[in-house]
Amino acid sequence: MTARALSLAVMVCMALASLADAQPPAASPSAAAEAGKHFQRGVTMYNEADYRAALVEFRRAYETAPNAAVLYNIGQTYYQLQNYAAALVALGRYLTEAGSSAAHRREVEATIDTLQTRVGKVAVTTNLPGCDITVDDELVGKSPLEEPVLVSIGRRKITVLRDGRVTETRFVDVAAGDTVNVALSAGDRSDQVGSAPKSSGKSSTTWGWYVTGGLGAVAVGTGVAAYFESRSLSDARGKFHASADDLNSKGNLVKWLSRTADVSGALALIGAAVMVKISLSRSETSEAHVAITPNGIRVAGQF
Repeated sequence: MTARALSLAVMVCMALASLADAQPPAASPSAAAEAGKHFQRGVTMYNEADYRAALVEFRRAYETAPNAAVLYNIGQTYYQLQNYAAALVALGRYLTEAGSSAAHRREVEATIDTLQTRVGKVAVTTNLPGCDITVDDELVGKSPLEEPVLVSIGRRKITVLRDGRVTETRFVDVAAGDTVNVALSAGDRSDQVGSAPKSSGKSSTTWGWYVTGGLGAVAVGTGVAAYFESRSLSDARGKFHASADDLNSKGNLVKWLSRTADVSGALALIGAAVMVKISLSRSETSEAHVAITPNGIRVAGQF
């Protein structure tokens, strides 16, 4: 058994006894007994190196019946998880709550000296108040934070959330003794009432398809008219009494209709290609997927 595990084993007896007869007035005997069960499970998990499970049990024991002895175990478990900032806070609370009679005071003070060389701070600011701030996915408070957040050295993940939605995430490197300033964006207030540029974009796209459709309609209409006028011109040429002026007039009309149909058709095709490209390159938040399933064609999208 390691020295740290042996220390925890010794603390079991002390903590269980204190849980029974040194509880605050509000703690009932049943709460003390329940806390003792969580504490014992925590020690078992700790000795099996399942530190995350041990931490859950120790924390539940302290929540059920607060006792300074449990804070010692919480601090040691955080230490094993390399969460030096949380270990420093827990062991500092242990010394404060246990007072001058704290067991292993010298050991804990030496550990705290070590931990102070393994922490730094992150000063987080946002452009909007009331946003949730998390460090490594753990909530540390709402903006604006009153003071920098104590964190373990290394790379830390800082996130700001507004209304449960992540608006920005930043990774920062924190060295011992550093205070790293991080400014995060929580979005803009106008997001709460809608976004005018999106409406404008949709309107422009709609008008683009209207124009493209109009050009297509002109191409079809003039093409059909050119076809019938060309047949009329053929019939006129077959008649003996047809005049040259009448034939020229009908020929010019057929040419004009045919050219108009060709030009408007070409413009409609170009416009359609441009609008398809614009539609495909729209915002990332607007996408649709088509899939063939045993029950037919399924369309799914996010808008």
